[in-house]
Amino acid sequence: MLAAGTVSIPLTDPPGSSAIVAAVAWLQGTLLGTIATTVAIIAVASIGLMMLSGRVNLRYGLTVIAGAFILFGASAIVAGLQATLSGVDRAPPPTRAEAPPPMVAAPPAPPPPANRDPYAGASVPAR
Repeated sequence: MLAAGTVSIPLTDPPGSSAIVAAVAWLQGTLLGTIATTVAIIAVASIGLMMLSGRVNLRYGLTVIAGAFILFGASAIVAGLQATLSGVDRAPPPTRAEAPPPMVAAPPAPPPPANRDPYAGASVPAR
């Protein structure tokens, strides 16, 4: 119970948290923005070229490429882990679907005429 005149401060949103949230949002925008994407593309391309020419060993090259995947896929990785650990987003049990309607065969195409010439008129200029 709170005494009369006391103020309740929620622990989930302490004072000054908006500055922290803004700083984290800025950091995320910087790390995942256009400049970071361009730098990562150049890094992966240059490491790939150096791996092809034999200047960098495979382990170092794969480390750089995996780092880029982890950096840009971090939000998806965390969302997947949270969904897996919480168990909330589990798929519902499969339900029995109704059978699709039977397929009706299309009528056969009429046979081509006996004296059909596919190149008839091909060399005659159009007027």
